[in-house]
Parts: sequence; structure tokens; C-alpha cells
Amino acid sequence: MNKLNALMASAAIAMTGFGTGEALADEFRLGLITPPTHVWTLAAEDFGAALAEASDNAHSVTVFPARQLGNEAEMLQQLQTGALDMAFMTVAEVSNRAVEFGAFYTPYLATDIEHAAALLRSDTATAMLDTLPGTVGVVGLGFGSAGMRQILTNGGVTDAAGLDGQKIRITPFQANLDFYNAIGAAPTPMPLPAVFDALANGQVDGIDMDAELIWALNYYEHADTMIETNHMMFPMVALVSGRVWAGLSEEDHAMIAELMGAAVDSTLDTYVERDGPWLEQIRGTGITYIEAGPEFFGDAIAEWNGIWEERAGEALANLRAAAAELE
Repeated sequence: MNKLNALMASAAIAMTGFGTGEALADEFRLGLITPPTHVWTLAAEDFGAALAEASDNAHSVTVFPARQLGNEAEMLQQLQTGALDMAFMTVAEVSNRAVEFGAFYTPYLATDIEHAAALLRSDTATAMLDTLPGTVGVVGLGFGSAGMRQILTNGGVTDAAGLDGQKIRITPFQANLDFYNAIGAAPTPMPLPAVFDALANGQVDGIDMDAELIWALNYYEHADTMIETNHMMFPMVALVSGRVWAGLSEEDHAMIAELMGAAVDSTLDTYVERDGPWLEQIRGTGITYIEAGPEFFGDAIAEWNGIWEERAGEALANLRAAAAELE
């Protein structure tokens, strides 16, 4: 979000009655669900260091990774009340409050990780952030991303029919639930810290995950099949509490918007660079490795589209048009 959009968001918050205009504490807390070594967490640390330097240490940011401040639903509620200052959060959680953001998870909206990065940087995508102060009570300052979504599973799956009835761990949001229900799987929401053991002991049959975590957290050790589907992108958004934002100066708005926006944007470049090598490392483990496209899912994608063209029609149409222009 540029300076003008950031200032417009501030005005929108003021009109909805957030904040008193009084200066707030300069020690900001930023929450994430990702582990300390994750790309998003490292970007948050970089933002904190950049803000301290740019403000001559007038501002500091303490980063709380790995759900230390709660899950994303809890952190979003804290942002709304002003109990939490900032967060790097999946767009998935935002879509639970602002349904149009579910359009980002349209299957095969992005053809690959480079296309996903370009779409998240587009004017169409960033314009959607301007609605957040009025609808969710937060200010969005830019998009980041994880890698494309893949499926790691057991049972010798070779096509979508093999996923029928399988318990697949997912991030819990409606667009994802609808996708796996359309496939005929049993989508099973589960926090990241529980996934390794659940996969190891058979509590779940497989997982919907990006290559970074499949590789870095050794999930492949407890699966027999990796299906490289690239079926959804998985965007992240940088958020500031509306109440906190309303108490900051215009100078602070501009500084935070620029530096936080740059930090999350850097994750797009990171995944463009690393997603392919992570997939190759997984391939090199020797587990069965399948490359699949939209045809793998049969009629499930059409079923998902039918649901979401009703639910988020304008946003979905706009993102599809932007994606087509970027191909």
C-alpha cells in the first residue's frame, strides 16, 4: 500500500470511530503463527530492525512467532481491540471475516509461483486492502506469500479418487474446506505444531501444505506420495490494528507502511527463488512423486467455482481478469 492509500485507510478508521488520536506506545508487538526460522518470521524481524533504524530507535518491534499470542483467529480479534499492534497473517484468516478475500484461493488462479507474486503485487489485489479498515477494523499494508499448495499423502494415491475419504490436514477457512469437500476428502483443520505427530501416527492421511514446510519440518518422512499440484497460492497480509493506527502520526503511517510493505513483499521474491529447489529436495527423498494439473481434480474445480462465483463474484472476476493480463 502506498502512502496515499495508507493515509486514506487512516481516515476511514477515524470515520468509523476507532481510536482517540492520542499517541500510543512506541513498542509494537507483532504476532505470527509461523516458526522462528520461517520466511515470514524472518521478514517480520527484518521489518522491526528497519523500523528501529528509520525512527532512530523511537520505535521498536518485538516479534512473537509460533502462536505465542494465540492462533490467527485470536490474534485478529486482538488486532481489532487494540490488544495486539501488528501481525503477519494468512489471507485465509482474513477471508473468514471478509469473504471476498476467499477469491485469492481460486484453484489455478495463478499458474505458478512467479505468476502468484505478480498477481499479489497488482493494483487489483492491493486495492482490496482498502476495504479492511471498514470491514475488519485493521489496516492492510501489503501482501506476502508462502509457496504454492501441494498434497503430501499416504495410500499410493494416483488420482483425486484416491483422496476420497482421506483425512487431509488443512488450514481452516471456507475456500479450502469447499475445495476438499468437492474432492470428496475429509478436510481436517489442525494447527501446525500438531501436524508432524498426526501424520506419523495416522491421525491424518495427508496434508495440504507448501514445499517449504514439507521439506523443513520433515513431513515427507511419514508419507509415501508427494503430489505437486500447485493448486492454490497461499498469500499472507501485513496488518496493523485499526485502533493503534488511529493513534499514530501521519509521519509514522508513511514510515510503517513503506517498511512493512517492503518486508512482506520480500517474501514473494524468496518463494519465487526457493519454491522450486524445495520441491526438488522433496523429490530427491525417493518418495513417490507425481506432477499433476487441474485435470487431476476432475469436476471438483468446477464445483468450487460454482460456489465461489456466487460468494465472491466481483472480487473473483477482478482477480481472474488481473491474472489473465499477467500471463
